[in-house]
Amino acid sequence: MKYREHFDRQVTCEDVWIPTRDGRTHLHARIWRPTDAETNPVPALLEYLPYRKTDWTAPRDAQRHPWYAGHGYASVRVDIRGHGDSEGTPGDEYDAQELADGVDVVNWLAEQPWCTGKVGMFGISWGGFNSLQIAALAPEPLKAIVTVCSTDDRYDNDVHYTGGAVLGIDMLAWAGTMLAFAARPPDPTSVGKDRWLPMWRERLEALDPFLHTWLAHQQRDDYWRHGSVCEDYTAIDAAVLAVGGWNDPYRDTVLRLVEHLPDDRVRGIVGPWSHQYPDRGLPPGPAIGFLQETLRWWDQHLKGEDTGIMREPKLRAWLNDPVPPATSYDVMPGRWVGDDNWPSPSVSWDERTLGGTGTGTGAAAPVLVRSPQHTGLDAGRFFPFGNASDLPPDQREEDGRSVCFDSAPLDARVEILGRPRVRLRLDSATPRAHVVARVCDVAPDGSSTLVTRGVLNLLSRHGRDRAVEWTPGTYETVEFELNGIGYAFPPGHRIRVAVSDTYWPWVWPHGERGQLTVLPAESALLLPVRDPASDEHEDEHEYEGRGPIRFEEPEQALPLPVTYERPAEATPERLVTYDVAKGEWTLEVDPNYGGSRVYPDGLRYEESARETYRIRADDPLSAVAVSEWTIRLRRGDDWDAEIMTRTELRATATEFIMDSRMETRADGETVVKRAWHRTTPRTSA
Repeated sequence: MKYREHFDRQVTCEDVWIPTRDGRTHLHARIWRPTDAETNPVPALLEYLPYRKTDWTAPRDAQRHPWYAGHGYASVRVDIRGHGDSEGTPGDEYDAQELADGVDVVNWLAEQPWCTGKVGMFGISWGGFNSLQIAALAPEPLKAIVTVCSTDDRYDNDVHYTGGAVLGIDMLAWAGTMLAFAARPPDPTSVGKDRWLPMWRERLEALDPFLHTWLAHQQRDDYWRHGSVCEDYTAIDAAVLAVGGWNDPYRDTVLRLVEHLPDDRVRGIVGPWSHQYPDRGLPPGPAIGFLQETLRWWDQHLKGEDTGIMREPKLRAWLNDPVPPATSYDVMPGRWVGDDNWPSPSVSWDERTLGGTGTGTGAAAPVLVRSPQHTGLDAGRFFPFGNASDLPPDQREEDGRSVCFDSAPLDARVEILGRPRVRLRLDSATPRAHVVARVCDVAPDGSSTLVTRGVLNLLSRHGRDRAVEWTPGTYETVEFELNGIGYAFPPGHRIRVAVSDTYWPWVWPHGERGQLTVLPAESALLLPVRDPASDEHEDEHEYEGRGPIRFEEPEQALPLPVTYERPAEATPERLVTYDVAKGEWTLEVDPNYGGSRVYPDGLRYEESARETYRIRADDPLSAVAVSEWTIRLRRGDDWDAEIMTRTELRATATEFIMDSRMETRADGETVVKRAWHRTTPRTSA
């Protein structure tokens, strides 16, 4: 990592209040810009988040906002309404108020005397989401965005549902996290010593756990269509640089955006990365000079300079070389490949029948799939964050809990790029069931590396907007996509398709223990196979003079001098235990978002969290998920605020049961204490 201390333009930083259209609510912003911008105006870049610029994202902000300012931009970090130091009360994620406020901020920035009138937006995760969504509202000054680890489809590619099934691991965990995050107070140094407590109390009284809303919409209805730009890609006028990682759950968005947006307004990059900006150097690498690459994007679309970025391939993707299974890789081996069209003419479909390869079956024999309920404990983290235990371990135990279909040993290397599909001819013994498919790379020693996976709630097989029960005793053919991947299977290895009907805790089980019957001879794996010979014709490309794909080394502004404190008694990030007498499996997770730290202004931010998932191997109704958070913010003897939350989800055969509680304190005295109990029918989950 190269750190820049000096730039061509000197940088100043100021905190300001930005008005919104209601005339009553102001959003708190931190603006880094060149000191001479009043006389030499610059474009503005906006990052718009609920995660608190004064503490939680401050280290990350320091890496990039001053860097952009030093290169001739006003780089702006704004707290969303009701979060951080902004006024108002928190709403649902990406609600109409958040997006309207975002449009107001874009227009306000364009009107400032130090701004040229052109604005860009960028962000990762939440900030990547609302960059896309605000771009779809098309405020006139917004000319370009960089969206990282985001989604175009809030229902089928977010933390709530996958393949029409409830995401047990993150539906609960992220709802619990956001309850704790939304309960954090404004900082007295920003809003005033007399204002922070009344503002906090107002915020706390308005809170309602997101979980209630998310589980009230178990099908793809208007609630999920809101903010899903896949509903109308043509609404986006801004130029879009979409960035993702093969180890991030949102990588398919990059593939869809480069497919559906015009060639002159979109470019995509997918690396090996986790849910992180790709310059941070967190596993798996290699990291890239992401800030330099985005500067090319901004200079092209906000300053009108020809930086050459529009002559790059429409999609630049990292093709992973084969690796033995591990929960973390410092650097993923592989290479960059480029395609000027997506879908690419270099990729063709290779259909491989499952017939004759099922465990213990003949070519025509039906195969029974009835996995124990704890199948999925080795799935790894839904949001890999660069931690030591994030990625899936050796899949042999998971494979043993599934039905596996193996290819013969490969005669030659097989490279895939895109979204594989699985077609299954099957029958379900129950009206409601799931089917889960994993593609694994099986080495000669038997080790099994997870390559990609996908889920289908059979209720949603005819569309995510409806629930159609299965008629037991009836065979149907279902086909579903797996997550996108770039991967090379080496000669001598086998390609395995592992099929299960459970995947806990990623997928919340239906209320009845089921069983699937699969006909292998009428089922297939469809692989998007990339012709490696396409790499040999770079010199024949329509863009003359384009060489191999390369990125600069990572570069950032000087890091914020933050001191990170390790807990006195460290606990495992992921711990699986089995109670033999009960037949109960427990997974305990420390999400490890950053832990406790001390900031240069004396702020001490303490954070601890634990997620717990329990299930008995033979009982889907035994599933329980719990999220617990404790957060404390204090600065000397002047300020001391604490937040404690607990969120629990369980279910009967007919309804979900949600229990949440929150307690907050200031200087040891209770500020607000609340509890919620809700139930909602299981309409399709």
